[in-house]
Amino acid sequence: MTALTEQATGAPGRKAGPYTFAAIFSLESFVRAVNSTVVSLQSYDILGSSQRVSLLSTVVALIVLLLTLQLPAFLSRMPKRYAYALGIGLMINASIALSTHTLIGQSSGMLMRNLGAAIMNVTLAIYILEHIRRADLTRSEPLRLSLSTFSWMVGPATGVWLYTSIGPAGPQILAILSAAILLAVFWHLRLHERPAPDVTRTRKASWTSNVRRFMAQPRLRLAWVIAFGRSCFWSTFFIYSPIMMVEAGLPKTFGGLLISGSQALLLAAYLFGRLAQVHGVRIVVALAFAVGAATSIAAGVFGVDQPYWAAGFLLVGSLAASALDGVGGIPFMRAVRPLERDRMMPVYRSYIDFSELIPASIYSVVLLYFGIGSVFIIMGAGLAIIGILSWLYLPRSL
Repeated sequence: MTALTEQATGAPGRKAGPYTFAAIFSLESFVRAVNSTVVSLQSYDILGSSQRVSLLSTVVALIVLLLTLQLPAFLSRMPKRYAYALGIGLMINASIALSTHTLIGQSSGMLMRNLGAAIMNVTLAIYILEHIRRADLTRSEPLRLSLSTFSWMVGPATGVWLYTSIGPAGPQILAILSAAILLAVFWHLRLHERPAPDVTRTRKASWTSNVRRFMAQPRLRLAWVIAFGRSCFWSTFFIYSPIMMVEAGLPKTFGGLLISGSQALLLAAYLFGRLAQVHGVRIVVALAFAVGAATSIAAGVFGVDQPYWAAGFLLVGSLAASALDGVGGIPFMRAVRPLERDRMMPVYRSYIDFSELIPASIYSVVLLYFGIGSVFIIMGAGLAIIGILSWLYLPRSL
């Protein structure tokens, strides 16, 4: 209860602290976690092949990307509390669509789910930058990720169990109830909002000018690449590891347990944050990418022939990804200029959509000729390249 009462409800000027945002993020995470594995398994059940799942994911990611780039103009016309509430509303409607277990429902549900998550992600990140000092980010960000561990431990396995035991509506009912609780808690807190100092500029700026401005700053470009690599691991892991387990002959519940088990490792995000405080963000990020690359390639090599070994390597890779979750967003948060947050945040957040769009489009071609293990080998090679870039170009003082 301390976390929820840390912020006075409606008290003007009163700042929220790390535990408030950790509580909100934990509830938000559970809403998304319940569906995280169900979405890929249900897509596989409806479409019948991993290659078709890749095509659907590519189309959805492309549409969400185009919509996300319009968020600066959209958010400038709406208070952040209403924008966050809209994101929750989209998540609720996504669950309703997914419960139909039809191709149309699946497609529209995935679209609304990803768009709702995008709006919530951007809005909450701006809240955090307004309330948390930059010097405190190495403590608050790992804390936020660590406290969301319970949601990601319980959500995926519970969602798959409800899907296999009750049917498509089972996990969606739980997701809707969780979203309603999140909305009630968030609205009760009424987080203080600072007026955006660049509202006029934001309304006049097109998304193309925002992208150009973002690309003109080397530190923001590198921060985007780091976040893109981290998100590539998770998007590939969440979509293809449950499918690989099913193709290996294991039950669907094993895929859910694999996802939940990987999320238990998010507790390590706090420890990696402490490590970054002592040795620097650069070392932690580069080492995490190196481990993630090696274990992803190994998982792909073992693949469906030895799924338990593949699952073990993926869990080790998840530990490395938890380090990136804990400190991987700090390069952006320290580099973005306060007057440009509203404009740069949606451009930065596009790493999520690109991490679903680019790998999925590549995998949809590769899977025509090779087995599903190939997607993890490709991902591992990409992580290795990003790790080298991080080691070479991240400031030692970060």
